[in-house]
Parts: sequence; structure tokens; C-alpha cells
Amino acid sequence: MRHQKAGIKLNRTGSHRNAMFRNMVTSLFAHGSVRTTDAKAKELRRWADRMITLAKRGDLHARRQVLAVMREKTVVHKLFEDAPIHFADRAGGYTRVIKIGQRRGDAAPISLVEFVVAKEKQKEKKKKPKVSKKEAAPKSKKEVKTTQPETAKDAAQEKPAE
Repeated sequence: MRHQKAGIKLNRTGSHRNAMFRNMVTSLFAHGSVRTTDAKAKELRRWADRMITLAKRGDLHARRQVLAVMREKTVVHKLFEDAPIHFADRAGGYTRVIKIGQRRGDAAPISLVEFVVAKEKQKEKKKKPKVSKKEAAPKSKKEVKTTQPETAKDAAQEKPAE
């Protein structure tokens, strides 16, 4: 029976699987996104979300737990600085998996794993300020007042008495 055994085997030994996911989660935090197969991407999402949850906690014990998984101290330091800021209002679901097609050699389904916050910030940067139609449309000739008087009578009225 397979009760209480979380995670997928991926046809690998336990040590190989752990080493692979440790490398992948480190690469994800170092580069911001990782391309991999669908099955690995779904499992990587679990590892990454756990690391972010520990980083949001931010105490020494959490830092040591993350260092036990990710061996690059610079990446862990960056994670502990950025995670409480970027993911403060989010209670889980820090990563997304986007299916991007099939691998050319063996037609394995490939996915992109990235952080949810990074995508939202890119959308905010790309948005242009919206201008209403009234402001954007050129005014008609009747609405535009010219600086020159149209008739001699108007010119006489505009001149101040000396």
C-alpha cells in the first residue's frame, strides 16, 4: 500500500530524485523560471512553494531548513530578502505551470514553471494609461477658439480702451 507517501517517483531512485529537484528548485530561484517536463514541473511546484513558505517565516530555523535543500547561500539569501515582500499578501500558490508544447526529440510535453508575482508585475509595466475618447478625439472647428478675432467688430471689443 502507498499510504502517506507524497510525491511522484518519476522512475528514479530516491537519491537521484532528491538531487534533481534540489538542483531544479535552486535554478528556479536563481533564474526566475525553469523549462521541464510536465510531471517534473508539477512536483517542482510543491518544492518551490515549500521554500517560499519557509522564507516568509524568516527565522533562523527556516533558513537552515531551506539551506538543507538549496546549497547556494546567495540564492537562499536572495529568497529570504524577496519572498516576504513579493508574497506577503498571498497564502500559497506562488508558482504557475504553463504548458508550452512538446520537446523536439522525444515529443515529451514541456512546461514552464515561473513565479506568479513576476508575471503580474510585467503586466503592470506594459499597461498604458487609458485616455477617454473625448480627450483623444480632435476638437471640431466650432469648439476651438482662435486667438485672432473673426470680424472687425470683435477686434474692437477685445481691444482695451486706452
